[in-house]
Amino acid sequence: MTISIDHLIWMYETMYKIRYYEDKMAEAYAEGKNPVFNIGAGPVPGEMHLATGQEPAAVGICVHLKKEDTVTSPHRPHHHAIAKGVNLNRMTAEIFGKVTGLGKGKGGHMHLFDPDVKFSCGGIVGAGIPHALGAALAAKKKGTDWVAVAFIGEGAANQGAFHESLNMAALWNLPLIVVIENNQYGISVPKSASTSVPSNDIRAVAYGIKGYYVKDNDPIEMYNVSKEAVERARKGEGPSIIEIETYRYLGHFQGDPEVYRDKNEVALLREKDPIVRMRQFLMKEHGIEEQRLIELENKARQEVEAAYQFARESDYPEPEDALKDLFV
Repeated sequence: MTISIDHLIWMYETMYKIRYYEDKMAEAYAEGKNPVFNIGAGPVPGEMHLATGQEPAAVGICVHLKKEDTVTSPHRPHHHAIAKGVNLNRMTAEIFGKVTGLGKGKGGHMHLFDPDVKFSCGGIVGAGIPHALGAALAAKKKGTDWVAVAFIGEGAANQGAFHESLNMAALWNLPLIVVIENNQYGISVPKSASTSVPSNDIRAVAYGIKGYYVKDNDPIEMYNVSKEAVERARKGEGPSIIEIETYRYLGHFQGDPEVYRDKNEVALLREKDPIVRMRQFLMKEHGIEEQRLIELENKARQEVEAAYQFARESDYPEPEDALKDLFV
């Protein structure tokens, strides 16, 4: 499948931006939490789940989406949010708990909502799938060609919401795509110990829908299968499952001792880093000069640095703001 240079450049720049953003977040999160880890200390208290290494899953499909398409994300959401175009300043401010954040500083990193680009996330495993299903139903009832994408981890594919939503999506022929990021571990449990099938794409046959599998965290293959899935959904050909074999370089959460995996595992994974591979692919296969990539990297870093500065300089909410924007 031929991929336009514009799409390739966007994918590389966005993957680089995501990586730099997550690296900066790891640094910010660690502030005040050493030498003894204190989850409530520092400028970013609470849990933190980073997606370093999982960038291809986000960019490979979001490159095919438009503003009107819906994306739902789980507790590890930053790469999806950035790829969908969530406002980086307001997203970062939200994570820092500032009043300029997407949720006025009340939601934090697992509760990012940006209606301008139809993005949301939540910390309950599998909970975003029914939300995306509802968006897909709305898109069909409105007679649009919009699609809905639900990102989940491989552990969430064993939740009831996964099966119930896909059954309904298939029954009503809805434009829903469930992207399963198989990063090999559900918290600390390896997939082989929790899931009865080798890959979740084969579960698609149970619902009479299309299933795809992307090996080895490959952004180009993710682009290709996502293109087909999105085009099918827009044409009214129904839902799909995409499982991508991906890898997280960090723990399930920041502070995770990671005693469940071999001490050499991450080093071996980094040897086939998807951003390095993509950079080499652009230069060798498409003749893109390194200077152009350096300029893109500089642009991405500047955008991220500006977002962190915005967040740090923004004000915290006033105490009385805790009683505002409530349903009851």
